[in-house]
Amino acid sequence: MRLKRLTTLAVFTVIALTIFVVESAIPVPVPLPGIKPGLSNIVTLFLLLNYKPADAFYVLLVRILLSSLFTGGALYLVYSLCGGLFCFVIMCLLHRFLSGHFIFITSIFGALFHNIGQLCAAFFVTGTAGVFAYLPFLILSGTVTGLFTGLCAYYAQKYLKKHVPRME
Repeated sequence: MRLKRLTTLAVFTVIALTIFVVESAIPVPVPLPGIKPGLSNIVTLFLLLNYKPADAFYVLLVRILLSSLFTGGALYLVYSLCGGLFCFVIMCLLHRFLSGHFIFITSIFGALFHNIGQLCAAFFVTGTAGVFAYLPFLILSGTVTGLFTGLCAYYAQKYLKKHVPRME
């Protein structure tokens, strides 16, 4: 990996990790556990729009690994990896299918699949199918937070694209 690419991806990783840590420190007004906006996904969406999917994947993976070291541990890592991988796969597919347009739709489905991935992880960890009863709440929250995150990514793309270095 060239130095410019490595440096640029490191900066994006630091931005995503900083957003994650700040977001983790803010109490969520919803009394349901596990629901949060997922604002660090703005960086993933921005990278999907402006760079290669592999670049977005590297930043996502490193952010998940580092955030699990900072805040959670092994079980947090399992939930985050499952949610992050489900989210990333659907966002890549939708990004390709929608030709980079309607980033808010990509974000909404990313949030929904992140929640589904975490429920699957919870099912395998606990062995209890009852965790899927939480799905309707996660669909509602994922739609709202995914829309908000997608709109943030749209405006970040609109206003920051000309200031971000291009990579070959």
